[in-house]
Amino acid sequence: MPIARYDLAITHDWEYDRDFVRLVAESARSRGLDTVLIAPADARRFLEDFRSGALDFRVLLDRASGSSPEFVELQALALRRGRDVIDGLDKIRWASDKATMHLEFLSAGINTPHTVILPAYVAQPDIRLTARELAPLGVPFVIKPANTTGGSLGVVADAAGLADVLAARRSYPADKYLLQEKVIPEVRNERRFWLRGFYVLGEVYLTWWDDRSHLYAEIGYDEAARHGLIPIYGIVRTIARVSRLRFFSTEVAMDVRGRFIVVDYVNEICDMRLRSVHADGVPDAIVARIADRIAAYAGGAVEPERAAEEV
Repeated sequence: MPIARYDLAITHDWEYDRDFVRLVAESARSRGLDTVLIAPADARRFLEDFRSGALDFRVLLDRASGSSPEFVELQALALRRGRDVIDGLDKIRWASDKATMHLEFLSAGINTPHTVILPAYVAQPDIRLTARELAPLGVPFVIKPANTTGGSLGVVADAAGLADVLAARRSYPADKYLLQEKVIPEVRNERRFWLRGFYVLGEVYLTWWDDRSHLYAEIGYDEAARHGLIPIYGIVRTIARVSRLRFFSTEVAMDVRGRFIVVDYVNEICDMRLRSVHADGVPDAIVARIADRIAAYAGGAVEPERAAEEV
């Protein structure tokens, strides 16, 4: 029986990811690539065929192992066999820990909000925080769990004091917590200087992203240059080197003092909903460019060394 060979395999499990997965697949097919999409219901059959040698693939874009356990074994086997996985669970878990990334960013010279890291409640229920220790955070300040992510889960955006910290730590008692100063962005002509940068296999795409409305707007290189935002491209590339991920997003603000501060460190599974379908989605043109970048990489048009570019 002939082996079914694919250039690109894509695992997916989120209903709102369908448009993005479709765009990647369409771009790959337009390049003449053999592509297969794998939903959770097909995970076991695909794994068995891969294990037996009935099918094979070169690149795996894994959008599901972190949320659907049925894909974990497939990814593990792909890595053992030397297949190209974007991105491995071990890397994702490491990069998604905000406490770890905070320390790594400081070592790499990346500006972050003033931060106090607290141990998990189950590890250390009683903590001693003085007013003097909290003072550099200002009021209000932000409380974030280190590993609980997605949709601002567990985030307290306007904390006022120790009582808020104690209450927040009990929400996710097994998680570490970060207490952070609230970043106030520069505002010009009603535009808040808060941006989301997408890193995809060596390329950086920037968008405006309003931290209050969660709405995106496109920004090109020339517009970024006019506003003095070009350094953000280098910051995002440095985050790629530090996090070791090849597909992620991050939030960077220019604050009222003109500093570039990375606010939300690494979003390891990017929300790629289309703005044409969802008001708070990513601009369609950006999603299309990201999808095409992945397809180009799967087709060998992007060298692996270029896709892992370090700055």
